Amino acid sequence: MDIINVAPLGEQLHGTVSTSLIKTNRIQLLHLVLGPHQDLPMHHVDDECTIHCLEGDVEVVTGSGVRRLKGGNVVVLEARQQHALRARAESAVLVTLLLHGGDAGDQGGAGHRRDPDKDTPTKA
Repeated sequence: MDIINVAPLGEQLHGTVSTSLIKTNRIQLLHLVLGPHQDLPMHHVDDECTIHCLEGDVEVVTGSGVRRLKGGNVVVLEARQQHALRARAESAVLVTLLLHGGDAGDQGGAGHRRDPDKDTPTKA
């Protein structure tokens, strides 16, 4: 069992890159770092997902409106819900994806998978 630190990075946030923290066949945790005014375009995943703002100021845009997240706020998106992200300040979010056979949908979620019998990730 691994312990993964997702505490706010504060001044270390600038220059940090987005990464997949862990990936198994059933779940993936993504640590996304977004610069001020950086947008992620409209997309969806096949199952429910969570978006947890760890620090900063991020807008989650859906067909039903905009939800503004600040550090400590989390939203749950329905399966296949189209959404986009807009960072209003330098921000970090933790995205939790539920996977089916290692994919979040349409072969998405490529990256590192964790072999449950090993402590190190293996490349997908």
